[in-house]
Amino acid sequence: MPKRLAIALLFLLCAAPALQAQAHVQEDLAAAEDLKSLSIEELMQIDVTSVSRRSEPLSRAAAAITVITGEDLRRSGITNLPEALRLVASLHVAQQTQRNWSISARGFNQGTANKLLVLVDGRSVYSPLFSGVFWDVQDILLEDVDRIEIIRGPGATLWGANAVNGVINVITKPAASTQGGLLVAGAGNEERSFGGVRWGGTLGKGGHYRVYGKYRSVDELAFADGGDSVDDLQLRKGGFRADWKGTGGGAMIQGDVYTGHGGELGRGDQDLDGGNLLGRWSRRSSERSGLELQVYWDRYHRFIPTLFEEHRDTWDADFQQDFRFGERHAVVWGLGYRHTRDRVGASALVAFLPERRPQDLFSGFAQDEISLLEDRLRVTLGTKLEHNDSSGLEVQPNVRFSLAVDDRQTLWGAVSRAVRTPTRLDEDVVLFLPGTDVPLLQGDPDFDSEKLIAYELGWRSRLQTDLSLDVSTFYNVYDDLRSQERTNGGFPIVLRNLANAETWGIETRLSGQPVARWSWLLAYALLEEDFSVDSGSTDPTQGHAEGQDPRHRLVARSYLDLPGGIGLDAWLRYVDRLAFTRTPGYLEMDLHLGWRPSRSLELALVGRNLLHDHHPELGAASPQREEVERSLYGRVTWSF
Repeated sequence: MPKRLAIALLFLLCAAPALQAQAHVQEDLAAAEDLKSLSIEELMQIDVTSVSRRSEPLSRAAAAITVITGEDLRRSGITNLPEALRLVASLHVAQQTQRNWSISARGFNQGTANKLLVLVDGRSVYSPLFSGVFWDVQDILLEDVDRIEIIRGPGATLWGANAVNGVINVITKPAASTQGGLLVAGAGNEERSFGGVRWGGTLGKGGHYRVYGKYRSVDELAFADGGDSVDDLQLRKGGFRADWKGTGGGAMIQGDVYTGHGGELGRGDQDLDGGNLLGRWSRRSSERSGLELQVYWDRYHRFIPTLFEEHRDTWDADFQQDFRFGERHAVVWGLGYRHTRDRVGASALVAFLPERRPQDLFSGFAQDEISLLEDRLRVTLGTKLEHNDSSGLEVQPNVRFSLAVDDRQTLWGAVSRAVRTPTRLDEDVVLFLPGTDVPLLQGDPDFDSEKLIAYELGWRSRLQTDLSLDVSTFYNVYDDLRSQERTNGGFPIVLRNLANAETWGIETRLSGQPVARWSWLLAYALLEEDFSVDSGSTDPTQGHAEGQDPRHRLVARSYLDLPGGIGLDAWLRYVDRLAFTRTPGYLEMDLHLGWRPSRSLELALVGRNLLHDHHPELGAASPQREEVERSLYGRVTWSF
């Protein structure tokens, strides 16, 4: 591995400048401007909304936040959202099967990762079944994504329960930015075929719309012994978005429908389908005050023959107001209500009892950002109150500060409380011994919320015009974590709240753009974990089953523009071993070679996981462990 690492780093950080020298021989200014990424200074001034639920420059945000831009997505050649999140070293992204992913920030990754809240245009996509995300159906047309904002650390004061270790907010482009036509198509050995089409137009005065459809077919993963896992996936999706802007306000409505199927060894053919509809209305009565109302409905169905069949409907409404009080106070407050109901059919192995369960969530929040020291120091105080049917009233406060040391440096810190509320997996699940009606594992109706107190400190600096550094540190204290308690006879194992943990770490990101045609990035994350259990616990894992996390993660990227509209982009990532499951660490490299003969056409060749035929990312050693394979594909993107 050291030899491969040295070769890869040599390519990224040495070969790229040499190629850049060649690029100066023949200047193609039009292509260079078209392919050019944002400068370091421009990246620091990107407006983000996920930290305070209002627009603010990234450089001043009082949180550990990373932004994946639309340009990052294009230059990587990525075809799906989970792969896009690999661009961030401080996220642990692990693929279990072709449709199942485990994604977490600051620890607690596992097969049912449950401490990361994911939003798409403000719509929560987490499942109340297990407080995680079904990543296979988040099949967004990435060409429509404006940016992905990733907060590491609690976001519960604004976004509510389950925003424990972080928030991912996928923000798509307004319809006015996607006018005309777009066609995307590609094929390869693992990405067997994929394509998308989009058309955008106008709707009278001040209105714009877009409609899209896409298709994706992916091959099965490999078993550790080299065989095929028979977990291929085909997914079809379509949708629309319409925006209207008027004097002092606007409105938006969007929706999606999807259907898919695939196989999985030992589990038969699986089917999934669903749809959603989201509407948002906003009005600004002045520069100092604004209102926003958002409502959405979501329905999905998932059928896994040997496990369960779930039907779920969710209705959600959120209202918020922001206003300035005097010259120092920027206040935002809001109210929310969510109703979800499901029907979960049983199999011979798994049951959720009762089969049907409606749930209601009421919430309210308030936050005040106070400007001090001539607006150089900002102190934020806020809290969220939520009432759910399982654990009752939950209080999730935080205090944050952001200090602009000078025009180039910002120091920030935070203390926060967050909770993960009980789910049907915690309370209602029953797993049976195969071929019997004897319970092997079951939930606890008295399961309580998992709790976190988080301490964070960060420094963000533009060291030079073409060099920036972002450093974040954290110390987290968790109580009442999920444990697996054996009863007197050994079975059933009961899920209870007898585990605890302390985690701490550091996340760094160094990026540079020494010349206009070449930019690079190095990012590293360190995570330390200490698990324990309460007195009397019989958990054989001592709580460690909740954290299948690497200690070290590294990402290095290089973006290079060559003459003639050619872009050569390389991406190296290292993920340390997972100690609990003894999953080995891995080093992988991706390459993207793109050519833009005109501003409307791009041809690309993409290679992913190029250093190994296949490698594991999660799970204990076994001949039947599924592993991610090397992938090669071509793609064409045409706008018209």
